[in-house]
This record gives sequence, structure tokens and C-alpha cells, in this order.
Amino acid sequence: MLGLALLAGCGARPDAAPTATDPHAVQVGAPGRAACIATAEAQNAAGAAATNRARARAGLPPVRPSPDLARVAAEHACDMARRGRMTHLGSKTTGPGMRLREAGYRPAISAENIAAGPFSLGRVLDEWDRSAGHKANILLPQISDFGLGQALAEDGRTVYWAAVYAAPSTQGATRPRVERRAGSR
Repeated sequence: MLGLALLAGCGARPDAAPTATDPHAVQVGAPGRAACIATAEAQNAAGAAATNRARARAGLPPVRPSPDLARVAAEHACDMARRGRMTHLGSKTTGPGMRLREAGYRPAISAENIAAGPFSLGRVLDEWDRSAGHKANILLPQISDFGLGQALAEDGRTVYWAAVYAAPSTQGATRPRVERRAGSR
């Protein structure tokens, strides 16, 4: 198991008021340089496939891998790695909904799972699938898009991971707004 301090999941309404605290934040290492890694299409597809296996077991429709969400996730993973801090709060953003909007994606709903440690993609996806808080984000019925990001901390061992789950807002339609803060603490 990754350890409770090294995993966190968050979901929020896209119009939620900014907050200055993240109860799931963990200072994992020292701030420093990070190797910011663009998400490969195959890697994003593998993350979506793992997400879809969990969703299929729950009778939910699949998500599609989104290069736009992968860029947002990768930028957040890089931001966390530079700060040595695993958190849903970005240096200049308050959560995944804000980051998505700044990237031009209008979310009706968004959620995020994060992790940090010397862990491979397979290990992180497996741990998220086993954790109730992270699984709640994976199983949000409304989500349709998925993006994965990673960055390597200056120590060369600690990998920061972010997965973003979202559905775009549709004009003129009312969509349920869901607020969900879940994590392993």
C-alpha cells in the first residue's frame, strides 16, 4: 500500500469558492527542480483503460482519454514536484476545476486523484482503485473525460502523479453539481 499520507483525491463543483487550505496536502520533499514529463498518448490511454475497468465493474459508461486533461494533469504534477508538496492546490490555482477552466475546458464537474512516491503508473492506478476516496472520483457517474500527468522530483526518485476526471458543461442544459472531497487520511 502506498501509505495514507501519499494519496489524496478531490472533487469539486467548478464554481466552488476558492479555498486556501487543502486538508490532504503533504510536504513530501524539498522544493526544487523537477523533470516535467509530457504525458504520452499510450500512457494516458492506459490510465483511461484502468479507469474504465473499474467503471465497467460498477456498470458506468467509459471515459475517454483527453490530451487536454492530460496536459492539465501534467502541469499540476510538475507544480507539485517543484514545490515538493502533494496537494490539490496549485501555486496559482485552487483545484482541478480552476485549472481546467484556465486551459479552456468548461467543466460541469471535475475531480482529481494525486499521489507521490517512488511508484510506477501501474502501482498508482492499482492503489487508486483500492482506495475508497479515490475510487469515488473514478466512479463519478457524470465524468466522461480523463487525463493523467506525472513529474519527477529533483531527488530522482519521487514521482508526482495527477489524474483529472471531468465532463464538459453543455450550454442550455442543467447538470447536477456534485461536490465531493475524498481522500485517505
